[in-house]
Amino acid sequence: MSLDVSAENSADGRRPKSEEAEAAETPGKSRSGNRRKPKRGRRYADTAEQIPERGRALARHGRSGQTSGQKKQRRENGKARPRRGAVYSAIDLGTNNCRLLIAKQSKNGFRVIDAFSRIVRLGEGVGADNRLSDEAMDRTVEALKVCAEKLARRNVNCMRHVATEACRIADNSDEFVARVKRETGINLDVISAGEEARLAVLGCQSLIAPEMKNVLVFDIGGGSTELIWVKCRKGSVNEIHGWMSVPWGVVNLTEEYAGSQIQDRGQQYRSMVDTIAGQLQAFEDAHTLSAVLGGQDTQFLGTSGTVTTLASLHLGLPHYIRDKVDGAWMRSGDVSALSRRVAEMSPQERAAEPCIGEERAIWSLPAVPSWNLF
Repeated sequence: MSLDVSAENSADGRRPKSEEAEAAETPGKSRSGNRRKPKRGRRYADTAEQIPERGRALARHGRSGQTSGQKKQRRENGKARPRRGAVYSAIDLGTNNCRLLIAKQSKNGFRVIDAFSRIVRLGEGVGADNRLSDEAMDRTVEALKVCAEKLARRNVNCMRHVATEACRIADNSDEFVARVKRETGINLDVISAGEEARLAVLGCQSLIAPEMKNVLVFDIGGGSTELIWVKCRKGSVNEIHGWMSVPWGVVNLTEEYAGSQIQDRGQQYRSMVDTIAGQLQAFEDAHTLSAVLGGQDTQFLGTSGTVTTLASLHLGLPHYIRDKVDGAWMRSGDVSALSRRVAEMSPQERAAEPCIGEERAIWSLPAVPSWNLF
């Protein structure tokens, strides 16, 4: 579920560390292996040469969306290809949402045969005491039980089920993962921010326009936002040249400002924009992206429930329609104006929008800085 954003100006992202360094600095763990409370700040800045090989191998994975966990892969023309007759599943358990897709191989890639999405707010309040609450875990386990039933009914035999920011930073995430396994049979893989960024690119790279030289992929979650700068090379491998994980998403950003002294929604939104802009400046300093990403050969490619919600509103849909939202294009000015308008709505006004609804209405939509911020 991805959204193409055609933009003429710039935005910024960030670079990864080596595998060993990334493991040492995984949010929520110290070098000694003990849990620590994460700091609000930019994460993972290194040079492109230090990107692990798995972060470069977009062409090897290809548009077919090869899953991990296969001990022996068949190859065709030197590239791995999906197993015949396999049924694939992917679960993305984020800070706000639990999503499941089940698909089979088709002539031109994959055909989705089942799906499930529920707002579970797993990360609600985790910033206060660094723990997943009992209520949030209960909601999430109930949603995962629905997923487990679908996995069994569809006879899934190739799967990748991941959890992201809320589980990365919570002190009791190991207990939660064990409970999920015990009550649903689902194995959750708590992935690093770097792996989340890599998977975001793999999941939407088929939407990269062929004439583009640079693409900025952004994945706005509930507790973090990943930005990935991809350099496109004709006849060669697309390269993740830099990336960044911003420790703010729609849940924790809303919680941060909900209790502030700022009552005016417009002013509150501008403060959110300033918070995100301060984070993005680090990416600009590292890569000077304002000089790189300007021009007609740059594409902004968004993926997540937040950007698909914006696309649905932009298209004036009566409800979310996957076929119309996937691959939709918006101009940068339209994105900024729509984000500002929605952020200034009251929760009641947002709930009245059919493409937002009551569950999403309690969280503000993202603070989207102007694309010519830098």
